[in-house]
Amino acid sequence: MKDLVNKYGEIIRYLIIGVLTTIVSLAIYYGLTLTVLDVKVPIELQIANILSWTGAVIFAYFTNKYYVFKNKSKDKKGIIRFFSSRIITLLIDMLLMYIFVTRLFFNDKIIKILVQFVVVISNYVLSKFFVFKKNDM
Repeated sequence: MKDLVNKYGEIIRYLIIGVLTTIVSLAIYYGLTLTVLDVKVPIELQIANILSWTGAVIFAYFTNKYYVFKNKSKDKKGIIRFFSSRIITLLIDMLLMYIFVTRLFFNDKIIKILVQFVVVISNYVLSKFFVFKKNDM
């Protein structure tokens, strides 16, 4: 068991933090769309998306940096790379939400969960190879 944790610890930690980050994102999104924002209004759908993304990214930066990738670097480039990579996945998120909710009229709550799978995988790849590279520590 210890060998598995040593071998796959980073991925296990990322999955745990990924789940928690997804919960933060979905809680903000659902909170907004069930109270003050109307997903039938395309701009309000995207506002909810952006606000949920912002909360999740702030949470994810600190947890990924210190817990998942154990990056001790003080280099400010890391935070710029992190937010840049997350903007890429935000655009993917927004595009998929626009296509499936605004254009194809699927249920936004279900699509938001499905889109998160694409986002979490994309974020891991970008974080591992672009943001928290081993040679930056």
